[in-house]
Amino acid sequence: MPRSVNAVASRRRRKKIMKAARGYFGGRSKVYTVAKNAVERAMKYAFKHRREKKRAFRRLWIARINAAVRPLGLSYSKFIHLLATKNVDLNRKVLADLALNNANAFQALVESVKK
Repeated sequence: MPRSVNAVASRRRRKKIMKAARGYFGGRSKVYTVAKNAVERAMKYAFKHRREKKRAFRRLWIARINAAVRPLGLSYSKFIHLLATKNVDLNRKVLADLALNNANAFQALVESVKK
């Protein structure tokens, strides 16, 4: 009886890796074993960076809010505290968007919270 190697499944598996490695530099897109390592590493970083992206955006929003409230006589932490005491439930993403795209509305919000 001839040896069965299941070529269909192994070819499909290799093609999947090579397709994922398309666009990589040099042997990373041409040689299966190198491509496999590169794709595995990329997937690991993609998993990690999906979580880090959330932190990076929060940091950006905080910086934007802080930059917008400083000329109005507040610091970021005091502004957030005043929002909490006045029961204003706007998240940092919305506040940063207001500060960036609608300065008049943001200034009105800051003035209403200050009082």
